[in-house]
Amino acid sequence: MAGFSRSYLAGTVVGFAVQPGVHVLRSDASRPEFDRPDPAASLGEGSGASVCDGCVVWDAAQSLWLIVMTAGALAGVGANLSWPCIVVFAASTGAVLLLGHSVGMHRCLIHGSFLCPRWLERTLVYCGVLTGIAGPIGLLRTHDLRDLAQRQPSCHDYFAHRRAWWLDAIWQLHCRLELRRPPHIPVSTRIAHDPFYCHLERTWRWHQLPWALVLFACGGWTWVAWGVCARVVACNVGHWAVGHLAHRRGSRSYEVVGAAVQGYNVRFCALITMGESWHNNHHAFPGSARLGLERGQWDPGWWLIKLLAAAGWAWGLRTPADLPVRAEVSRLAALAP
Repeated sequence: MAGFSRSYLAGTVVGFAVQPGVHVLRSDASRPEFDRPDPAASLGEGSGASVCDGCVVWDAAQSLWLIVMTAGALAGVGANLSWPCIVVFAASTGAVLLLGHSVGMHRCLIHGSFLCPRWLERTLVYCGVLTGIAGPIGLLRTHDLRDLAQRQPSCHDYFAHRRAWWLDAIWQLHCRLELRRPPHIPVSTRIAHDPFYCHLERTWRWHQLPWALVLFACGGWTWVAWGVCARVVACNVGHWAVGHLAHRRGSRSYEVVGAAVQGYNVRFCALITMGESWHNNHHAFPGSARLGLERGQWDPGWWLIKLLAAAGWAWGLRTPADLPVRAEVSRLAALAP
């Protein structure tokens, strides 16, 4: 799920319209179990929507959130650089990235690449909220808008990560894109009307507080700095950094013909991203629960899903063989960076 874009979406939660000539290319076709609307099913001729026309503006709430968390993280690192603190940071960050961001938010909620009991889905999505990146509905909508934009013949530089790394970092971490004529992005009624997900969407930043109290009771304020502030900063900055790399350089086995933006596989990030850095594979097969498709492509998210399936807690796992053939996806010989 590398490189989610924060962008302003006008209009209703459910509904979608793009202008004639804008292509919607999806291989993660809706599953009845997920009641996921397909944007292609509700195209509006003459809507005039555009994924190119917009301006980047400062997102005060997101920027201040990240600045405060960064200040807390730096204070904690300066006050207590110790092995217990490092373990708290590594364990908490790894847990929310694997359980929440990769498996819960991305592969389950957004793409419906496997099925699981509702209690488990909600638990995994809650873990995803603890990354401190966004709420579940907001993340789903910005993910789908970004994917739609990248699959068009052209899109705004914000979606494509085309600008210099330092400017892209400012844009993605402290700003949002306000499209002048935004498309409407569908969210299934199962998700949009789920009381638990709506609660998480309204309160996602506040869910750091209970864990901060637990960490304070166990190790004092430096554990809070390492286990909450540093974790949130690492998830946000790491999420941007991998997204930037995964849309600019790396190896490729597939090309989405006609798309403005291609994904790249970033091998050295595979473990720390829980397999999300196999982004060229993901662009080709977004509905696949398995992202590391070839020998040696480590994918901890897929390993966890397989464990859940072995325990009877996940089923209907989808791989590229289970997805509709996309004529626009072309197999390549592996291309060097």
